Amino acid sequence: MKFARRTALIAAASLALATPAYAQKAADTLRILFTDAVPNLDMYFNSQRTGLILAHQAWDMLVHRDPATFEIKPALATDWKFVGDNALDLTIRQGVKFHDGSSLSPDDVVYTINMAANPDSKVATPSNYAWIDKAEKTGDWTVRIKMKKPTPAALEYLAMVTPIHPKAYREKVGPEGFAAKPVGAGPYKIVKNDQGKEVVFERFDDYWAGSPKGKPAIKTLQVRFVPDITTAMTELLAQRTDWIWNFNPDQMANFNKMPFLQAVQQESMRIGYLSIDAAGRSGAGNPLTNVKVRQAIWHAVNRQEMADKLVQGGSRVPIAPCFPSQFGCDADAAVKYSYDPAKAKVLLAEAGFPNGFETELLSYVPVTQWTAAIQNYLAAVGIKAKINQMQVAPAIQKAWRGEAPLYHASWGSYSINDVSAIFPVMYGKDANDNYSRDPELEKLVADGGVANDKETRMKAYSAAVKLMTEKAYWMPLFTYVNAYAYNKALDFKTYPDELPRFYWAKWK
Repeated sequence: MKFARRTALIAAASLALATPAYAQKAADTLRILFTDAVPNLDMYFNSQRTGLILAHQAWDMLVHRDPATFEIKPALATDWKFVGDNALDLTIRQGVKFHDGSSLSPDDVVYTINMAANPDSKVATPSNYAWIDKAEKTGDWTVRIKMKKPTPAALEYLAMVTPIHPKAYREKVGPEGFAAKPVGAGPYKIVKNDQGKEVVFERFDDYWAGSPKGKPAIKTLQVRFVPDITTAMTELLAQRTDWIWNFNPDQMANFNKMPFLQAVQQESMRIGYLSIDAAGRSGAGNPLTNVKVRQAIWHAVNRQEMADKLVQGGSRVPIAPCFPSQFGCDADAAVKYSYDPAKAKVLLAEAGFPNGFETELLSYVPVTQWTAAIQNYLAAVGIKAKINQMQVAPAIQKAWRGEAPLYHASWGSYSINDVSAIFPVMYGKDANDNYSRDPELEKLVADGGVANDKETRMKAYSAAVKLMTEKAYWMPLFTYVNAYAYNKALDFKTYPDELPRFYWAKWK
């Protein structure tokens, strides 16, 4: 298999060298490839990073977060203020057009936010909106968002994961019709949506003036979904696409040798992790419900070696199960685990598994070498993990059903710099990804989420971090360092929030 892939890449490279280097600059079209097909471009109904990326090209939020400074700036709301601990007042911008020609109004804002906060809507990541009680119109151009609890990170959620939909259009076509033909108010409009295969964006000529995003320089974005990263690399080398990312970093040097390509790396807030079924959701008699087995796994995997040799580019091993800069990510409270396979074997023997056991390792991670490395580390201590490699969406659904004993995945917290964007997802009561189902931990996470006082929040989150690591529930592997490769004719900038901004790209 490795030989076949290498042969394919060499053939593609030979083809590229035999033909003149060109992008789609003449056609003013940026061709983009992703390996994880997005079934629904409506951000509220998918939890994939690619879905978030595409949504930010076509939708605008109430506020905008500067990717370099993290400063919150006006967007669809021109100003805002917190009222007490449980309300946020916003003034809605006038003169904004949706892609269907209708005008933005406070009614659209109230409708969208109440839809997202309504449990009956069954949004993909309910914890992103669980802080919202309801939105209401308070004047001709003003809206109040009432909060169930104090939410210091409210503006971050409004900036990153709360796109505004046109009320009349969505009510007319319904959620399914909206998913098929989505409409936003962002810099690009979606003119073709072959769900799961291709999405075409065109510059929106009526985009509102003064937006921090600005009017795009490139007229058309053509986004295609391919089955794997090898196909994506082959397409790039054969000059059938202009931009890819998240390939094996070992290919960086090869791409940079090509006269028409540039490859760069950028650390992001995404964390690769291994979820361990401590609650026994995947079946009775699961060895992973034994804390010593889970602690053995933490000792068995050489995370530093994975970060240094596989991820590369300055990847780090988080001590606590969160991104180090996030508020509440208290590394000092975490129980530390060294790489120690001998100790792992002792713990397995003490747990009653001196000869190890067999289990399943579910993964959607496109760089399959990373999952294979986990498998090899576990095999070295006697745990025989059979890899089940799936596409992103079906893998997530399988995990949410509780069918993943071990689950290699990643979480980017929607680039929100607060653990409220990760802890409730992985440890919240009844959360789909919660494989610990620990009532004490669930309470600590909830307590940290409702406190407005920073010291009170930190105390709850520190206690949660201690418990998470002591019980060896959810193992952070490494921070992601995204690898990007694109045509040299493209002027493209990377950011640490893992959100490619194609509306800022331009041809040189």
